[in-house]
Amino acid sequence: MREQLSWKVGGQQGEGMESTDKVFSRALSRLGYYLYSYRHVSSRILGGHANNKIRISTKPLRSTADDLDILVALDQETIDRNAQELHAGGIVIADEKWGPVLPDGISARLLPIPMTAIAVQAGSALFKNMAASGASWALLGLPMELFFEAIERQFAHKGEAVVLKNKQAAQAGADYALRLAGGSLPELQLAPADGKPKLFMIGNEAVGLGAIAAGCRFMAAYPITPATEIMEYMIKQVPSFGGTVIQTEDEIAAITMAIGANYGGVRAFTASAGPGLSLMLEGIGLSGMTETPVVIFDTQRGGPSTGLPTKQEQSDVMAAIHGTHGEIPLIVLAPSTVEECFYDTVEAFNLAERYQCPVIVLTDLQLAMGKQCADRLDFSRISIDRGKLLSDGDRRPLGAADAEANSGESFRRYELTADGISSRILPGTKSGIHHVTGVEHDPFGRALESADNRKRMMDKRMRKLKDFTITHPIDSDGGYEDPEVLLIGMGSTRGVMDEARGRMEALGIKTKRIVVRQLHPFPVDALAVSISQTSRVLVVEHNATGQLASLIRLHYGIGIGSDDRLHSIVKYDGTVFMPAELTAACVGIYNEGRRDELNDRRKQGRHKR
Repeated sequence: MREQLSWKVGGQQGEGMESTDKVFSRALSRLGYYLYSYRHVSSRILGGHANNKIRISTKPLRSTADDLDILVALDQETIDRNAQELHAGGIVIADEKWGPVLPDGISARLLPIPMTAIAVQAGSALFKNMAASGASWALLGLPMELFFEAIERQFAHKGEAVVLKNKQAAQAGADYALRLAGGSLPELQLAPADGKPKLFMIGNEAVGLGAIAAGCRFMAAYPITPATEIMEYMIKQVPSFGGTVIQTEDEIAAITMAIGANYGGVRAFTASAGPGLSLMLEGIGLSGMTETPVVIFDTQRGGPSTGLPTKQEQSDVMAAIHGTHGEIPLIVLAPSTVEECFYDTVEAFNLAERYQCPVIVLTDLQLAMGKQCADRLDFSRISIDRGKLLSDGDRRPLGAADAEANSGESFRRYELTADGISSRILPGTKSGIHHVTGVEHDPFGRALESADNRKRMMDKRMRKLKDFTITHPIDSDGGYEDPEVLLIGMGSTRGVMDEARGRMEALGIKTKRIVVRQLHPFPVDALAVSISQTSRVLVVEHNATGQLASLIRLHYGIGIGSDDRLHSIVKYDGTVFMPAELTAACVGIYNEGRRDELNDRRKQGRHKR
């Protein structure tokens, strides 16, 4: 029996593929299997080829598969585009309506099934996706009862009649596939899973859940791929907790509304992608200058401009860190799993209020929209930290000198403190009147542009993040203390780095993997030991210029001058790294380095003679 296999469904966008893979994957996750999905979608609502590839395993995984076991094709284009991924002996389940054929050189088994005819008999051609899913499920030899439960969960809101028609189509597809194949296929049988139901969710859903758990009750946002699901999740869920979502006219309005809500005392945030982040930068500077907390999610996608709205990239790192004009205290986090999307969202709200500054959370399209399994979340880990937020009872009376200096106003909002963080008070609090302005100001918030005041206030703000670090700024897999190859990445590259590392270990190469979870302020000390103990640092990222590698060069000096240990492995064609592809790149750099070392030793030997 197999420990894992891969399954893909493809067709024209808008044909119902999402329902197909939702039912199929939900049923598998209920059995306790771990799943990881990679979606390819077109940048339009209807039409254009789209597919979803799901990897199924008895063990945790966080990367897509190199090859394919089962391809469910709703049209010939799906076969033409994806058949090359099938390994020898793979299965193609296709709708016989259009006479499917395999390309030359593909040694897979074609099972033409009358999906459309089955669907029409069930009541509508729309049910062909259930016929295809039912056929897949039956060939795996899994009990149909569990599949029917997944159908009920997916379509219950549409009424019993729709549920029954979907079940009918699924059963007919299963029966036809079993007759055609001569029963379930032993070569596709999965080993039993642990039986514990898993969460199966996208990073955007985990972000929305984390925001609600963190006490967020307001979101302002403008729809944009691949961040829209965060807003959609909040629209459905946050009203039950007394919150609301406003769809703004643009991202400028979204960031300023979120800042205003936070100023008023409500935990609030916004979410967008690269184009939206560009529009928000002035507002983010306002948050830094007024020391008003705000959380911003940037789900990175292919750029620049409209770029590749539905494709993978990690090219907003420098924009997030350095995009604002002027200098402000700013925190940038980068979760790498759906679990981290949840927990880091909670942490982002706490950090924003604790340090009274903007916190940007960078995800990427694959993490934001690709579903993956996770064990149940631990809500006992959640705590709320509102920082130096004063209530009426906390108000400290001002002395006579302060009162005179304040000219009748009563709260020193931007008081100079040792840690750079002043007490914050909400509008309407007794004796809490103060100025708030985006121009430079004195401790009471009044505009003041003198040189000495400017320096004092800048120093105060920048002190906030001196020696700042989150609890786990990097995630290390352990590995060797003195690796021959150190893999460093961020975001969704974590899973494929883990898989490449395992394959390199099998080749006898000592490795270690680190994911940077805190991009700014950069965790210099946390990375220093690992970097100093390796002969090769391979930085894996989805952009053309090696932005994470540039940060490492900046802070450690490696890859500069005679220190040539740092190598960038970049991909920016809109697709994710495949495990075999990354492994080959890593091994290639390793072998090249070994050859150079050998040549250097030979040269030194000749010189000595």
